[in-house]
Amino acid sequence: MKKVICALGLAIASVSSALATTYPLTIENCGYKETFTKAPERVVALGQNTVEILLLLGLEDKVKASAFWPTKVLPQLAEQNAKIKTLTVEIPTLESVLAQNPDFVPAQTPLLLGPESKVAKREDLMTLGVNSYVSPGMCATKKATGDMYGSRQKLWDMTYLYKEIEDFAKIFNVEDRGQAVIADFKKREADLRKEFGKNKKDLSFVFWFSSSSPSADAYVGGKNSPSGFIASLMGGHNAITSETEWPTVGWESIIAANPDVIVVSSLDRNRWALDNAEEKIKFLKSDPAVSQLDAVKKGHIVVMDGQAMNPTIRTIYGAEQVGEQLRKLGLN
Repeated sequence: MKKVICALGLAIASVSSALATTYPLTIENCGYKETFTKAPERVVALGQNTVEILLLLGLEDKVKASAFWPTKVLPQLAEQNAKIKTLTVEIPTLESVLAQNPDFVPAQTPLLLGPESKVAKREDLMTLGVNSYVSPGMCATKKATGDMYGSRQKLWDMTYLYKEIEDFAKIFNVEDRGQAVIADFKKREADLRKEFGKNKKDLSFVFWFSSSSPSADAYVGGKNSPSGFIASLMGGHNAITSETEWPTVGWESIIAANPDVIVVSSLDRNRWALDNAEEKIKFLKSDPAVSQLDAVKKGHIVVMDGQAMNPTIRTIYGAEQVGEQLRKLGLN
């Protein structure tokens, strides 16, 4: 038995050694080259997804502060996240970021770190000798002037996310952990495709993120956004045909699309009353016109974590949430 344990230990050590990062390491990311002479020690992570990836990789001791949280942290990561300072759940100021003396600032979206960012441009950080990074899935969008989120000509998928996990694992010299996280997500995605991919119903979905008021247009997930990816995983399609990542759509258009299923997001940020899933459902059932939608009359309304509508690790969790509710509705 001792020989077996010893052999296993040597095998693990051999794999870890083979995966060890060699510094300096240069990472190409969204048109920029960032060179790391060592693993970062003082990270300010901008965006919930960025933080949660780092926590899944066991890097909570490297993250000094975070910002921009649409929803609460994954329950299994709550204890780790409690060690990290939250600057704000909204968009932070550059001053608050720099006050943490960061050596690495990764961000979830260009809104937080990009040409039109309210926080900083990557060049600003480069001038200060601070490495930066933006989620590859967001760099795959095509942006028009004044459009922070852009549009997608191709359906988002998990490969962008796997690239992000791989990059962080290399940067922090934890590639074995990165491979384990990716393997877990790949299995979960495969399981959903196996169950729902054979769905002959070709269900049409509308993913409602939020609205500033009941009379305002709805912010929904665009055709090729992660919402479209979830619809595809469920063996269906997005009823919204706009390639814009986050189109605002009038209820007249949603009524015309007449989706089979309406997915309402649950958000913890409390910016608007309709961030709340219960408030969304109340509107759907009480509005004279919207309440006549087939999906509403049949009770085909499901609730999903709002962060899952962003191109993040939460997307697969959201797909699992939707899948569980579709089973109960007999729509699998």
